[in-house]
Amino acid sequence: MSSLPAPNLDDRRFQDLVDEAKRFVQQRCPEWTDHNVSDPGVTMIELFASMVDQLLYRLNRVPERNYVKFLELIGVRLMAPTSAQADVTFWLTAPQPAPVRIPVGTQVATRRTESDEAIGFTVTEDLDIVPSSLSWAGRAGEGSQVGDDTNSLKMGRGFSCFGQVPQAGDALVVGLSAAVPRCVVVLRFVCEIEGVGVDPLRPPLAWEAWTGSAWAPCEIERDETGGFNRAGDVVLHVPRGHVASVLAGQRAGWLRCRVVTPVEGQPTYARSPLVTRLAAHTIGGTTGVGHAERVTEEILGASEGVPGQRFVLKHRPVVANGPPVHLEVQGDGGWEPWDAVDSFALSGPADRHFLLDHVAGEIALGPGVREADGTLRCYGAVPPKGAVLRVDEYHTGGGRAGNVARGAISVVKSSIPYIARLENRAAAARGVDVEDLEAAKVRGPISLRTGTRAVTTEDYEYLARQASPDAARVRCVPAGDADAGAVRVLVVPSAVGDAMGRMRFEDLVPPDTMLATIADHLGERRVIGARVMVEPPVYQGITVVARLRGGPHADAAKLQADALAALFRYFNPLVGGPGGGWPFGRPVHVGEVYGVLQQVRGTEFVEDARLFPADPITGRRGEAVSRIDIGPNALVFSYEHQVRVEGA
Repeated sequence: MSSLPAPNLDDRRFQDLVDEAKRFVQQRCPEWTDHNVSDPGVTMIELFASMVDQLLYRLNRVPERNYVKFLELIGVRLMAPTSAQADVTFWLTAPQPAPVRIPVGTQVATRRTESDEAIGFTVTEDLDIVPSSLSWAGRAGEGSQVGDDTNSLKMGRGFSCFGQVPQAGDALVVGLSAAVPRCVVVLRFVCEIEGVGVDPLRPPLAWEAWTGSAWAPCEIERDETGGFNRAGDVVLHVPRGHVASVLAGQRAGWLRCRVVTPVEGQPTYARSPLVTRLAAHTIGGTTGVGHAERVTEEILGASEGVPGQRFVLKHRPVVANGPPVHLEVQGDGGWEPWDAVDSFALSGPADRHFLLDHVAGEIALGPGVREADGTLRCYGAVPPKGAVLRVDEYHTGGGRAGNVARGAISVVKSSIPYIARLENRAAAARGVDVEDLEAAKVRGPISLRTGTRAVTTEDYEYLARQASPDAARVRCVPAGDADAGAVRVLVVPSAVGDAMGRMRFEDLVPPDTMLATIADHLGERRVIGARVMVEPPVYQGITVVARLRGGPHADAAKLQADALAALFRYFNPLVGGPGGGWPFGRPVHVGEVYGVLQQVRGTEFVEDARLFPADPITGRRGEAVSRIDIGPNALVFSYEHQVRVEGA
């Protein structure tokens, strides 16, 4: 199969040459006015054009074209695009008495503007927004039985949601009428101001949901209660694995709010809060979307009953991270599934195999090879003549355009009742464009040398990118002197910042699925005895605090925004530094800060710039320094720069 576009060194054809020669005649010999085909001179022009056309045909089959054809022979094909993925939350207009379903294939998009077209996304997994209500409430201490306080709520007396003096491990336990996986739940509290000692902005609490085997953390959309010290709503995003189970003799979908050990400087409770009223309802749900169009049950055509048939999909390219593509052939017993393979080398005459070229959108069936004794050997089964072929499902599109910022997906293109709005609470990521020919030409020799084994660090990096094209950067390093037979493969996922270029630290941590995919791929190709650890790199956070003097006509607000954007762009692990992403292990100097800010349009000069090391997880900032050293396998991360503009 071929997906490498062979270049034409000269794309002129016979008629192009004739037309070009006639234009020269008009310029050089204006007295020659008869350009009809009957003229002997035009006959000579056509003769020479035919000879030159044959020369161009041969020209297009030398050096670069031969190189591309050689890459095709060794199995190098353009790497397919991947579709950007995001989680989108659908918010209901009001709590509903029946489940609201968001089906697979629902179309959502970004908002169209004067300068940018809308970018479409497709829901990839059914979502049921399940209604719920409060069915049980109580409290539990660390390792103790759960106490039932439901009746106290019904009678209006209320109850202390933790122990008299709350300790780490004390929990408020809430039972919902049904399990609400991937849903957004509102818990409406009426509390008395009893939870003294705690900081309402940073209460030492953690919300969790029971998944049948463990308590999984819930994401808090907002908490209006200040740690149960005033009336308000707690809005929770319940994790995927939430299930109904039996606790304290009651079957419900369980949530709990647990007192955690406070971090340094965080105050804790001196007395338990008092909850007097509590209600619950479901107000939304979250599901995954992909920047690709879903195509189902596409008819390819009828089989001719011979080996080596090829069929072209109506839409291309096919994204690499979509669902597996299955070919189906109509038979006496219905539609028979065929499986995609990477090669027909191990396919026998009865194996229902096919090859898919994701970029060209072409499906190829196994070829037939004439043996020395004259027999025809088929590598793969051949559908009967006249049998109809179809593809059950595939996703087309993808690319970097789908890596949109947080909150960009906000339009429902499909008609769904009771949906008020939607949003992606994190940036869409993992979208990668189709590989270009130049990149494939560079990859060819590496592929030929590496094959299917991982020996050198370059081999590990190449195979890791092959396993997960949406990895923005990959670096392989030795694990250390203590374990000479191990290597560490550091992976940075593709991510996108907000309008200013600010990136969330969570977006730079590769998802577990990506790490598992790369680890499995490398595990099958590593040298026996080698141990492979696939993990994210260490990030060194930095914070810049600067004062600028604006020019006489500079807009202070715009200058501040441009300066912040320049800092976030330069100190960026993906696109920053001298270019192509901040180099691993490169230290940060305060002089670079001056250079970046001085280049911002509207800056007259930089009054002051200070550089601080920061922990991107805890947010703690160190003392101002002139240089921050970064580990040899670490990257830089911009953490909350601050810029003040004076005199503009």
